[in-house]
Amino acid sequence: MSDEGLRAAEEKMRREGLPEPAVATFGHYYRQLEQGATGMLPDAELDTLGDVPALDDLPSDPEAERAALEHAVVIKLNGGLGTSMGMTAAKSLLPVKDGNTFLDVIARQVLALRERHGVRLPLVLMNSFRTHDDSLEALARHPDIESDVPPDFVQHKEPKLFAEDLTPAEWEPDPSLEWCPPGHGDLYPALLTSGMLDTLLERGYTHAFVSNSDNLGAVLDPRILAWVAGEEIPFLMEVCEKTEADRKGGHPAVRNSDGRLILRETAQTPDEDLAAFQDLAKWRFVNSNNLWMDLRRLREVLEAGDGVVELPLIVNRKTVDPGDASTPEVIQIETAMGAGIAVFEGARCLHVPRSRFAPVKTTNDLLVVRSDAYVMTDDARVVLAPERTSGPPYTDLDSAHFKLIRDFDAHLPEGPPSLVEAERLVVRGDVVFGSGVVVRGDVEVAQEGDGPLRLEDGTVLEG
Repeated sequence: MSDEGLRAAEEKMRREGLPEPAVATFGHYYRQLEQGATGMLPDAELDTLGDVPALDDLPSDPEAERAALEHAVVIKLNGGLGTSMGMTAAKSLLPVKDGNTFLDVIARQVLALRERHGVRLPLVLMNSFRTHDDSLEALARHPDIESDVPPDFVQHKEPKLFAEDLTPAEWEPDPSLEWCPPGHGDLYPALLTSGMLDTLLERGYTHAFVSNSDNLGAVLDPRILAWVAGEEIPFLMEVCEKTEADRKGGHPAVRNSDGRLILRETAQTPDEDLAAFQDLAKWRFVNSNNLWMDLRRLREVLEAGDGVVELPLIVNRKTVDPGDASTPEVIQIETAMGAGIAVFEGARCLHVPRSRFAPVKTTNDLLVVRSDAYVMTDDARVVLAPERTSGPPYTDLDSAHFKLIRDFDAHLPEGPPSLVEAERLVVRGDVVFGSGVVVRGDVEVAQEGDGPLRLEDGTVLEG
């Protein structure tokens, strides 16, 4: 049945117009799934990292940095819709700081680097078919961002598979639910099939800084770039010290069998190792998904694999309609971009400060970044306010009233409260914030009784 399932899936992809390397990549992982591969990486097969160089220890050489910048490109993963926050458009179009969207901030960051160093530095988005049109329309509001390469390329899609027999899912109520993204590991084949990789190399771009569009701390750092180029590092992963918030975040490790660096995600961890996976003392670092790569070496890897980059399989089990648990179970075949660290001989990790890893995954994160706990500098860097000395405040908003962006905005109609003096804010129940609310120290707000609790303008919450 699985042979029939693979043939049906491949035919479905070709009918959709997907390129052959994408079909081949899907087939490669389908065969692994068919043979019982789970992509699991038990603790017993891994070891912790040794010494990891730190950003603060890198040399500063303005001349080398300027030379490396002439051959660099910024690539932002921009395919997400922010569905976890109830969005149906590109997440990067959400206002995040001082009325600017993620995409506005990113464009301003790149333009500031260009002006400061006098370099061309293109910005390229990896969009999905759902984010392509809206994102390019928004980017057109920054006409100076145009460069000598196209502004984006589009990632592939693949069929969901019924878990029962590995045949491609069919769902008449909404055929769009039959498809899923293949994970951000699709960066590599998508760069190839779109022609973007060849275009970049033809125009003299040799190094790429790749990061998520929802992480505004991920700004190209010329010191890192010059070090990567000077040391001829083919692939670099920025890692941060793990915190309580990162217990489920993927971490780098050393594979015992060959001594290679690898990335392990939660979905690749056996149940019996989950407690160890979340051990902050053992697995000290978390992957920031800020990656640096030598595009020439990437081209060699793709050529050697006939367009397939051998990344570990991730088996993601969901329902065909992710919003309806009663619909049939499906398998989504995925890979992680950071897993490329195992593919490139000589790959390295770099320990960077937490300021380079501040992704907005939930409305809790969004509240903190929108608040005065963060400020935006003249060169569009979004950084902690100078008054804060202990990192960003912890926030936990009631998911029943704040998880979806429409509810979040309705409960904060005048904008976020002041959090610059806050250490912790927990909100329980239906709480509506007035204008100029100030939070200091450790505060918990709870609605009691019927109807929402309204915090009047200028309320000071102190705990």
